[in-house]
Amino acid sequence: MRKISHKRPKPMPEPSVRHYVAGGTEHGGGIGRLIGYILASQSQGTHDHRVTDTRGARWDKLRSPPVLWTAMTLMIKDRLLAPGRVHHLHIAGRGSTSRKLILGGLARGLGCTHVLHLHDFDYAADFLRRPNWQRRAIRTLFRGADRVIVLGERDRSTATDLLGVPPRSIGVLHNAVPDPQQDASDVASADLPPANAPTRIVFLGQLGPRKGVPELLGALAHPSMQSLHWSAVLAGDGPVDHYSAEAARLGLSERVTLPGWLSSAQTRTLCESSDILVLPSHGEGMAMAVLEGLAHGLAVVTTRVGAHEEILCDGKTCLFVPVGDVAALAHALSDLISNPEKRAQIAQAGRAQYLNALSIEAYVGKLDALLQSVSQGALQGAPTQRGTA
Repeated sequence: MRKISHKRPKPMPEPSVRHYVAGGTEHGGGIGRLIGYILASQSQGTHDHRVTDTRGARWDKLRSPPVLWTAMTLMIKDRLLAPGRVHHLHIAGRGSTSRKLILGGLARGLGCTHVLHLHDFDYAADFLRRPNWQRRAIRTLFRGADRVIVLGERDRSTATDLLGVPPRSIGVLHNAVPDPQQDASDVASADLPPANAPTRIVFLGQLGPRKGVPELLGALAHPSMQSLHWSAVLAGDGPVDHYSAEAARLGLSERVTLPGWLSSAQTRTLCESSDILVLPSHGEGMAMAVLEGLAHGLAVVTTRVGAHEEILCDGKTCLFVPVGDVAALAHALSDLISNPEKRAQIAQAGRAQYLNALSIEAYVGKLDALLQSVSQGALQGAPTQRGTA
């Protein structure tokens, strides 16, 4: 008779994760900021998260090739010294895809366990603009990954319908931010600002047409805003001088300031003293700025783009305005400025939605579980889910 062993199986070793991000956490925009939040909270998860820059600063193009070469070298070194490490490639359109084609090809050639994390305001449009040979290479990239992570249902459709990724290989993770408040009751019990204090409007993001900055300036200069008591801060990198001059031309210099890109600490300080977060984008995946606004208990005004409608409800947790509609944007802002009770209700409901579904703790837990399943499948020699071109 065969003797039955009662020994427990050895637990699977906890893998570490290397994130590949253009610009790293310092110059990586919203993606870099998200990874920075993950690194700051990694003690709450099961993984060792590391970050590797693949591009360098956006304005320093001469350093981009050696930075990418360094990332490739680290991947090769990891394959030799840390073969269980999961390589997490964060991808968007344009140059980001070119870099990830190189890194993804290297990962496949080395046999590295790797995932692709799609962050883009409209990856389908970027993909369809490319020649056929590039489309074939991109499909191979996505179908060759052990898992593909997307920000919402629109991007899930892009991955399956355009890129040919098997549905079982896709995971949806909405973005997240850390909680800036110690007590969730802080917002709900906060007093309304004094009647003589200006309502502060804040914009966070790269200055440019895609984020709706021209429409925002037009809305701030709209006649419905002229008699109201408000100020605005438009924080972000890009052509600051150009938009400062445009604000001056519209007569907004005394009310609107453009400080440039802000660090996470500076962003937190700004949001703590603000009332409304506005982001009239033409395209997003899942805007980090919107999440910052919700987390800080600000009334959010934004557009129905990307995954916004998956987490927000118009008139309850935010105000949605049509893309490119200056008059509608001005009306939404003037309505919130003129009606502090409505502004407080939307802010409180948005904050509650953040606590329910969008905290960084919940995000890291979901991400760790997903990466753990990918890593264990690789370590156990599970059949691959990778497709073929």
